[in-house]
Amino acid sequence: MQGILLLDKPATWTSFDVVNYVRKIVANSENKKPKNVKVGHSGTLDPFATGLLVLLIGKDYTRQAKNFTKLDKTYEVGMKLGKKSSTGDPEGSIEDSDGNQPTQEQFTQVVKDFTGVISQIPPAFSAIKVDGVRAYKLARAGQEVNLEPREVKINSLSLVSYDFPNAHLVADVSSGTYIRVLVEDIAQKLGASAYTTDLRRTQVGEFSVDGAITIDDLSIELINKNIIK
Repeated sequence: MQGILLLDKPATWTSFDVVNYVRKIVANSENKKPKNVKVGHSGTLDPFATGLLVLLIGKDYTRQAKNFTKLDKTYEVGMKLGKKSSTGDPEGSIEDSDGNQPTQEQFTQVVKDFTGVISQIPPAFSAIKVDGVRAYKLARAGQEVNLEPREVKINSLSLVSYDFPNAHLVADVSSGTYIRVLVEDIAQKLGASAYTTDLRRTQVGEFSVDGAITIDDLSIELINKNIIK
């Protein structure tokens, strides 16, 4: 089997969980061992996040993975001000934090300031390798993680709703952008703290979550019906 499969990842599943699940279904249909079936994806989603995973099935497609990972992505983002998380998301240790209560006008203006090419320092809890070790492994071990800033591009960023302490944004960004960091940086410029409460990827390049299937009742028949060649 060769092709692209659009899947709407549920919360709590890791991206690897999804890949492994699909690999087993395809392997079973082809009477192969899972290790002999090539399945990859175009970019990891954190376990708490939901939305579009572009799965690449078969050697002809997995060898093109780098082309897919470079595609721009669109996210629906929930953030909460007045609190901070050790990981920047709901999976970390959450604690109250003093700070301003920005007005709608202030929030709207600051969001505009983040459009275009910006510099980000990747989070310590990320998959970036430091001397061959994943940064998140070092962070979990209590070691200090120093990562270099990198340039990313925010194609568009809009504040959809704001009712302190909760805000909802839509961000269209380049590959390599960390939404958790974007949320924290926006809050810092507002004189506050915040963390990402929920995250949903709706677009990867030209692929939309509207065309994705869910993990529920996933079968080889459903995969065959929806695979893109």
